[in-house]
Amino acid sequence: MPLLEMHDIQKEFPGVRALDGVSFTLDAGEFHSLVGENGAGKSTLMKVLSGVYSANEFQGQIVIEGQGVSFSGIRDSENAGIAIIFQELSLVKELSVGENIFLGRAPSRMGIIDWTALYTRASKLLLELGLSIDPRAKVGSLGIGQQQLVEIAKALSRNARILVLDEPTAALTDTEVETLFTILRDLKERGVGMIYISHRLDEVFRMSDRITVLCDGRTVASHIASETSKDRIIAEMVGREVTDIFPEAKHDLGDVVLQANNVTVYSVDEPGKRIVNDVSFNVRSGEVLGIAGLMGAGRSELLASIFGAWQGKHSVKLELDGRPITVRTPREAIRAGIGFVTEDRKRYGLILDQTILDNMTLAALRRISGRVLTSRQNERRAAAEPMRSLRIKAPSVETVAGTLSGGNQQKVVLGKWLLTKPKVLFLDEPTRGIDVGAKQEIYAEINKLAEAGLAIVLVSSELPEVLGLSDRVIVLHEGKKTGEFTKADASARRVMAAATGHGLS
Repeated sequence: MPLLEMHDIQKEFPGVRALDGVSFTLDAGEFHSLVGENGAGKSTLMKVLSGVYSANEFQGQIVIEGQGVSFSGIRDSENAGIAIIFQELSLVKELSVGENIFLGRAPSRMGIIDWTALYTRASKLLLELGLSIDPRAKVGSLGIGQQQLVEIAKALSRNARILVLDEPTAALTDTEVETLFTILRDLKERGVGMIYISHRLDEVFRMSDRITVLCDGRTVASHIASETSKDRIIAEMVGREVTDIFPEAKHDLGDVVLQANNVTVYSVDEPGKRIVNDVSFNVRSGEVLGIAGLMGAGRSELLASIFGAWQGKHSVKLELDGRPITVRTPREAIRAGIGFVTEDRKRYGLILDQTILDNMTLAALRRISGRVLTSRQNERRAAAEPMRSLRIKAPSVETVAGTLSGGNQQKVVLGKWLLTKPKVLFLDEPTRGIDVGAKQEIYAEINKLAEAGLAIVLVSSELPEVLGLSDRVIVLHEGKKTGEFTKADASARRVMAAATGHGLS
């Protein structure tokens, strides 16, 4: 008997059928991956399972260990033994690890929290998971990887039998990923059933017993992982064979557009600590300049300081088209002709409760709509082109951005900056959390923009992406520039050696 069965699940939003008869099963002790393009219905299906959408908001049946269940909210799902860890963590950073684990369920005596019991239980739980984390430490003081593990401990404190993980490794280092996978293997041996959502197919094939593919809100196929291939899964995800993921670049490099000299950036929390240490670089028209490095190397901070968005102390000397410029705020950067697709689209790239139209025209509103009176007609006309060229899947430009899939949200952010008509475009992790099909579309757009003469600076944690898209690569290690390679010289081995502080002879 399966631990979980979901039969013929259907869910509609205005103008969109997000789930169209999806079925899914999970056995006890099984690692079952759920894959598909952004907008395929993965997150919607998990929101049905978690009680985010109550029983009267969708059609179909959920069965746990042979018994039909009906959830009126998240608490009902949790009581049934289901725990979901979303990509955006739900921890309170001002509280301790122990307080977060037992938030809303703290042990008490006569209405008073029993702090000794709380921290004793938290210590025991963390020890069982093999985590050397102080339960009294503030969650905000932990790295993102440790926070992810605390979220798992919190889920398991509820004796979850079904654990859902949504892109859990997106912000983790390789070492943290190994720690996570060790814990997940142990949970599997204990009989916990796991649903794993990820665009990283290497991880999917490494860990999975089964792989189920969704496409356009439908169940396309379910495979024993050892009996299928990445090529087959990708073809099922996008509905076509995927070859030549990175477009063949034929960029005609022009003059230097942006010259950044002696960029130095200090930590906001530790003002004396240098995050970026005297880095200089330039980028030409028609060029894609890749910036590689491990997490914490200072790549995002480098771009944020140049764009005028870094909140801490920093210094930089800039020239644009051969003329010195001063950029103290993002507004000044935009006026100078610099655009910035930030790493965290939901926090810095979008206003989630506003429409696609409002988001897309925001940075260029004066130019598009007028300095005094706004013109919705002009805004709609301007937004129509990126909606079409970027293939944004939405009923209209009046669709609220927060209802879109991650890939379509990212396209809206890119469209917003293209409407500013930038001379230089910074792209910080432009395909994070995006499926293979959407990645190809963004890669093609990056290539097209470079061919049109735009200067592009690309930061990515995915080394194949940096190597596949860039005309030139610079490498950072602990805030310092440790390497620079042409496309012909930029092998994975040489770039990784520079990223770890070990140049190759």
